[in-house]
Amino acid sequence: MPDDSSPEITQILNDWNDGSNAARERLLEVVYDILKHQARILMSRERADHTLQPTALVHEAFLKMGDAAGIEWKDRSHFFGVTTRLMRQILVDHARGHAAQKRGGNSAPIPMDDIHAPVKGQSDHLLAIDEALERLSSLDTRQAKIVEMKFFGGLSNAEIASIMDISERTVIREWSSARLWLYREMGCADSGR
Repeated sequence: MPDDSSPEITQILNDWNDGSNAARERLLEVVYDILKHQARILMSRERADHTLQPTALVHEAFLKMGDAAGIEWKDRSHFFGVTTRLMRQILVDHARGHAAQKRGGNSAPIPMDDIHAPVKGQSDHLLAIDEALERLSSLDTRQAKIVEMKFFGGLSNAEIASIMDISERTVIREWSSARLWLYREMGCADSGR
């Protein structure tokens, strides 16, 4: 996520807040590659025959963002936080739909850097992560946001630090703690891994 576009993105968001229809189009031009990169990272964790593609994920998130009335955009950080959450919701909703069609299956690892937690099927891994992330959010909001941005947003430690206005060391420390909590919460300690 290039830092040099930060003032431009913030200005475009301010213009969008002021009712400029052209601002939304301009915003998509400026952030499209960044969002597509995030979507590719997310989709790389999915099964090979996944029906949702990175481009479709970005477009659906952007459409939902445009339909969300009443969002008062603050800055680049707020924008990327909202888009990360929207992509997460889209993927989780898609996984729920897939799980409803196909119940059962063998255990599969959840790729979360070096976490591998056994859950029921490929489509179910997002549901398990989403549920665990909701529980973590009730305990530590900052850690949950870091996990969401790292796992669902595909952001680096430096990018997360910039967005959350904290040090990169804090991101690393909080990520390590959150990762351990998720590892235990999802039953990996008992799986012999």
